[in-house]
Amino acid sequence: MSNTESHTFAYLGPVGTFTQAALKKLTCDTDITIPFANVTAALDAVRSGQADYALVPIENSVEGVVARTLDELATGDPLTIAQEVTLPVTFTLMVKPGTTEIVRIGTHPHAESQCRAFIARNYPHAEIVPTSSTSAAAELVSNGQLDAAIASSAAAEHFKLKVISENIGDNSGAVTRFIAAQKPGWMPEPTGHDRTSMAIFIGIDHAGALLEILQVFAKNDVNLTFIQSRPTGRELGHYHFIIDVEGHIKDAPVGKSVDELRTICDDIRFLGSYPREVRA
Repeated sequence: MSNTESHTFAYLGPVGTFTQAALKKLTCDTDITIPFANVTAALDAVRSGQADYALVPIENSVEGVVARTLDELATGDPLTIAQEVTLPVTFTLMVKPGTTEIVRIGTHPHAESQCRAFIARNYPHAEIVPTSSTSAAAELVSNGQLDAAIASSAAAEHFKLKVISENIGDNSGAVTRFIAAQKPGWMPEPTGHDRTSMAIFIGIDHAGALLEILQVFAKNDVNLTFIQSRPTGRELGHYHFIIDVEGHIKDAPVGKSVDELRTICDDIRFLGSYPREVRA
């Protein structure tokens, strides 16, 4: 990802999402940013050539994976990961100025799950309305369609809402990891502190396949940082695995592991080798 050229970035919108806040860590004043309503639409903007990169969430330290992102990377039209970004996430409860009663609270399901204790304690009888993003909930509040939203403070500022409670998350150390997806072709050079991601497909009748996969990495002294099973959609009981490992595909241990895996797996989709972001 060049710092000397201007790029167009798609991201999970609308304006005021945590994704937009994470995007600011990647972009400069000359870059163009375009919000999209959901993860698929943002990634499709790259596939169609409308954007150079798409920034979307992939996992949260409390709630876990973003299934839609994993499925798009594994089974959608091919994309690779150029970079990752992490962002501490804090949640805010906001209302339209003048609101006196909170009956319906909107937010993204991941945010709701991270604020359950606060909601149960303060609004046990409120209806929780799921939205496509936290910022979308704030927009609905500004339009008078919801009484309150759980979103970022940036969303409150953008939609001119009143913040009534801050830092309402059940876990104060919540962090979300985002990935910048691009069309396949270019790959960052090794930095010595990289991550390689791949989708591994195994035969439905291949007993012990996951153990074989893990043994290949262990034999080559490659450390796994992430593993998640997802249904392929082909038939019941047929799964693939999204796996992240430490190192770059050009590092001998990682490259050798992938070559060995190709002999025991139905298919491997390379999802990218890119620098890991170090959190302070």
